[in-house]
Amino acid sequence: MRETFVRIPFASVGHPVVLAGILFLAPGCAALSDGLSPDAGTALTSLAEPAVSPEVVAQASESRPDESASETGKDVPAKDAPDEFFDPFAKKDDVVAGEESDPWEGFNDVMFEFNRKFDKYVLKPVAKVYDKVMPDELEKGISNFFHNVRIGPRLINNILQLKIKGAGIEIGRLLINSTIGIAGFFDPAKNWFDLTTPDEDTGQTLGAYGVPPGPYLVLPLLPPLTVRDFFGLLLDFGADPINYFVFPTFEVDNWPSAIAHKNRDTTTFAQLGTRVDEIVNDRSLNMEKYQGVEEATVDLYAAVRNAYLQKRAKAIRE
Repeated sequence: MRETFVRIPFASVGHPVVLAGILFLAPGCAALSDGLSPDAGTALTSLAEPAVSPEVVAQASESRPDESASETGKDVPAKDAPDEFFDPFAKKDDVVAGEESDPWEGFNDVMFEFNRKFDKYVLKPVAKVYDKVMPDELEKGISNFFHNVRIGPRLINNILQLKIKGAGIEIGRLLINSTIGIAGFFDPAKNWFDLTTPDEDTGQTLGAYGVPPGPYLVLPLLPPLTVRDFFGLLLDFGADPINYFVFPTFEVDNWPSAIAHKNRDTTTFAQLGTRVDEIVNDRSLNMEKYQGVEEATVDLYAAVRNAYLQKRAKAIRE
């Protein structure tokens, strides 16, 4: 009888908090800069939020209330807001992004400030040094590599959402970039063959099947979330083949892996090293695009929250 069990690597060295950070901070940080508008970088000056993707930052800037709205204390919705950000799977009361979706605002605001300070005093200084040492092209190559090898959850969720074309594009991108693109460090699938597709995740899949988002949630060292997206993030981690066959966080008896299952400390530090490198690399790549948020936005917490909820609603609808 085959025995299946799950092992948490840091349990063997006594660092569960650090484990939580390395498992989930990178997905929040990792994002390619292509999703940003050309004006986004000039509109924003310094986002001290380590786990906000550039797309969310750009959208936060674009969704800021105008001056007249600030005077009345109310946001003026964009002209096409109902069509652009309507979530067909949300309950009627959930459609309004922001206040109605944030019953834990007091807790979330504290966690948001913690993440900002972590970015300001830890992540950003390290990323600045990293950026001076690493050539830009190498940084982009590392980002491409991590995106290429983490195909598992994206492919699975394309299939679960019956997006057969998207699944086919993901497979095509993997084959092209892993060969012509030299293990994924280059992206000829996009640059030469125009093969692109939105990244799909389990949170989107749950939303597509009618699971409501639940309250907005901010946790230490994690990206912005809803309760639905938090569980989706856990499932995405479990769906990543790297965690079975390369760094076996999840151990299945008799399954092969690059690092032997018995070498728990090796797996632990390998996970830590790759996650830290991915986090710092992506923060370095997006340094300029985080510029100006604090100065340009009266209520940074609300701007990031509303942009995230709107972005997720749009992703699920599409």
